[in-house]
Amino acid sequence: MNRRALCAVLPAVLAFAGCGSDSTTSSSKATTTGSAGAVTCSAPDGAKGPGVGAKTIGFIYVGSKSDFGYNQAAHEGAEGLRAACPDIKILEADTVPETSDMTRAAEQMIGQGAKIIFATSYGYKDLAVALAKKHSDVVVLQQGNFIEPPLPPNVSTYFGNVYETVYLAGIAAAKATKSKKLGFVAAFPIPQTLLNINAFELGAQSIDPKIKTYTVFTGNWCDPAKQADAARSLLAKGADVLSQHQDCTGTIIKAAEAAGKFSVGYHFNAKSLAPKGWLTGSEWNWAPLFGALVSSIQKGEYAASEFHDNFLLGFNSTKIAPPMRLSPYGPAVDVSTAEAVSNAKGEILGGRSPFTGPVVDQDGKVQVAKGKAATGKQITAMNYLVKGVVGSIPK
Repeated sequence: MNRRALCAVLPAVLAFAGCGSDSTTSSSKATTTGSAGAVTCSAPDGAKGPGVGAKTIGFIYVGSKSDFGYNQAAHEGAEGLRAACPDIKILEADTVPETSDMTRAAEQMIGQGAKIIFATSYGYKDLAVALAKKHSDVVVLQQGNFIEPPLPPNVSTYFGNVYETVYLAGIAAAKATKSKKLGFVAAFPIPQTLLNINAFELGAQSIDPKIKTYTVFTGNWCDPAKQADAARSLLAKGADVLSQHQDCTGTIIKAAEAAGKFSVGYHFNAKSLAPKGWLTGSEWNWAPLFGALVSSIQKGEYAASEFHDNFLLGFNSTKIAPPMRLSPYGPAVDVSTAEAVSNAKGEILGGRSPFTGPVVDQDGKVQVAKGKAATGKQITAMNYLVKGVVGSIPK
């Protein structure tokens, strides 16, 4: 493969630049600069509001922060914030269940002075809202769910339209498969997961409508034993590309590699785990958004800003780097595949949704009419699998 030709069509990504010892650290108006713009690390004079002047920020993760997946990506985002704002103390707690354990972890952080809490798991939502109502001077930022409006003045959600990168990864999978069978290991049938399964299949169908995505649900964000069983079952069905929506990703990637098959990652760049079979994946680059969120709080602008909402960023974001990006390509991705992915990304940047109709579900019902794009409500409340996905939604 011609490396120069491939690099010419690879999509550009934005990286967050921490400032380290060169940042201004003594002023009450210290800022640092990254791709998200200036990151305000402490409160300007006269700033008021919940979280303003925070000198301690807490991050809570549902899994291990070294899981080659969801939680490690969030941890790296916290590390980016730490580099940008070295005078701010960053507290972290990992492997915290979506139970009252999350509340206890957050209360311990608040007891240590935390005025901003990043609650980074989908299942933390109700706990996050309750925590915000109890501590009016603390801002609680919940990752990946949806809070029914009106939102309390000191809580919101944030996420990225990761289904856009999953759609692109589906194109890479379709170009690699020989069996026309893709495998997808999913955790729970929440809208985000169904979005990703469907986007993966729709991306693949854009290359070859005959491709099918075989899906297994594990009922767990991170259970290596269940993941290994799911991977084996999909490989036994003839799937020669495996992808997933699991928090810890290593088991499935390693299973595909051991079987001589291809893998598509999720949450984190795990290319090192599959030197031969890695295609690409969807990964999180949280630091720019974390910096922008903290800046809005420190400036006293948060409650009246776009961040005080169920905040989403897609490829079309211009003010802040989108928090999701396509992972680096593996050796099996050739120039034609990279061009197909790049062209599809260009269409998304031009305003075309991956869920542009006709979108038909497994029962043959038209969910999105021909020529129409799925609405925000249809996206956030997705409760079906598209035609071409093999497997059923657990009850």
